[in-house]
Parts: sequence; structure tokens; C-alpha cells
Amino acid sequence: MSQQPIQPLPPGFQLDGYRIERQLAHGGFSIVYLARDANDAPVAIKEYLPARLATRTGDSPVPIIAEENLASFRRGMKSFFEEGRVLAGLDHPNVVRVLNFFRANETAYLVMRYERGRTLQEHIQRHPGTLGETFIRNVFTRLLNGLREIHMRKLLHLDIKPANIYLRMDGHPVLLDFGATRQGLGDNDQALGSVHTPGYAAPEQTSGGSGEAQGPWTDIYAVGATLYACLAGSTPLSAEQRAKGEVLEPAQQRWRKAYTLQLLELIDWCMRLPVAERPQSVFALQKVLNGELLDLVDPAWFDTSPPSTWQAGKDET
Repeated sequence: MSQQPIQPLPPGFQLDGYRIERQLAHGGFSIVYLARDANDAPVAIKEYLPARLATRTGDSPVPIIAEENLASFRRGMKSFFEEGRVLAGLDHPNVVRVLNFFRANETAYLVMRYERGRTLQEHIQRHPGTLGETFIRNVFTRLLNGLREIHMRKLLHLDIKPANIYLRMDGHPVLLDFGATRQGLGDNDQALGSVHTPGYAAPEQTSGGSGEAQGPWTDIYAVGATLYACLAGSTPLSAEQRAKGEVLEPAQQRWRKAYTLQLLELIDWCMRLPVAERPQSVFALQKVLNGELLDLVDPAWFDTSPPSTWQAGKDET
């Protein structure tokens, strides 16, 4: 099926007790709407609708899916629904709050708490290359609290990037849009194309990559890349390009007079290509950002034994 523009649900559409007001965002795998619940409170609703597998035209809310894409669509919907189930059990101020999840119109929906603010990506674009260290530390210290909670449940995010970090009006961050759906669809599904975000994805996430196991260190690479983007004002060189020999200028060299050495060392440490050379836990990063560890000197001081089983948005089996 050739990719076509997807028609969103119209304003006023009644969806399982919710009333759609307008579209908020549209990505490659979903559409997000502003809606109202039965008490007229605002909520955000994410609709599973991967653009390369489905389209929607006319008055029917049911997606149109070619026969050859049906199996891929259903695999992705199963992972999307599982993401909702997992997140509904998480109640952390720095992780998106899922209030409900359900199937309708032959697809699936996540109902989330509606947050007012903007993404970190939008904030970077408004202040390119000028973000202060105090702001960065405050945002990422809180964000890591949420990521640590996710990892404690043997879950992975797998798509950390500035566009998936939302800044509330008070500046507190919320981690959005887990990568479980894309992982469920699979790296080898040719109907989908890329299922990771170049520049932020760790080498072990990419097709033809390092082949090493994914774990907390995979999200940690993305945290480092997101920090790098905060300083640079743009997306860093991808792991694929770096693996082919292109050189990413180390943070310690590029910003040595603008930020503390401690922060710059942390970024470079997180973005090491080999899994074993990166921090193995969020706790290690928190010690640095909180000022408990004044410099990294010997990163091997931290425990580098990887846990045996980690899953993308799914409980340990």
C-alpha cells in the first residue's frame, strides 16, 4: 500500500465515552487528540494508526488496511495495547499517566492525562545552543527519577529523545511515547521502515548494528544523546554513522568552556558505542547529576554486570 495522508477523527466524534476536540499531534505510528471525558475534563487520547500500514478516508473511523499489512498491523496493535496496560500500572510524576486503554474502530487507544506545556524539542528550537546547565540538570535529574522507576520494573523505553520529553508549565519533565509498539512490530518488518530514531538510538537498536543485548544501557545512550542535543541545539550524529567511522566531536572538547567538565564527561560516557563502556544503571547517572560524584575518574567504579532479562514495555516473563 502506498502511504497516504491519514484523516484524523473529526471534532465532536464520540469515542467510547470521550468527545474528540481536535488533533494535537501526528506521528508515524499514532495520532494524538485533545478530548473531553464524561465529566468534561480534558484528556489526551493516542490512537494506534501506523501510517505505513493503514489509512483512513471518508466518514468511517475504521482504518483501511491492505491484506499484506494486516499481520504487521495486528502485531503492532498488540504491543500498543500492552504498552497501555503496563503504563496504567505506573503512577510517577515524571512518566506519562495512562488513565484508560481500550479497543474500538478495529484499532486501539490510550487515554492519558492532558499536560499543558511543550516538548523539550520545542524548547531546544526556541533556545538553540543556549540552554543553561542549571536548567539541564533540573530537567534530567527529575527525568531520571521516572526512568529509574521504569527500569526497576524491568521495562525499557527505547525511544528517549527531545520530542518524547514534555515540559510542564512548571518546567517539570514527563517521559512520553514508549517504543514498545515499534519493537513489537519488529526491526525486520519491511512495511514499516525505520523503527528507531537516528541520532538517539543506541547501536544495539539498529539493523546491522552491534548485535549486543538491549538493556538499561540502551536508554542511557539515548539520555546522553538527548543531553548532547540540548547543548548543540540539533540532533547528534547517529550511531550508524559513527560506526562507519564518522566522528562525533566529544562534548568535553566542544563545550569545554561553556559547561562543567562533570556534565560533559557524563554525556560522552553515556554515548560510548560499546555497551560495556556505558553506565549500566540510571543510579550511576543520578549520582553525577546530583553532585554526589564530583568527577568520573574511573567509570568502572560502577557495577557493570548487566541484568539477565529486559523487555520493551512488557513485564518480565
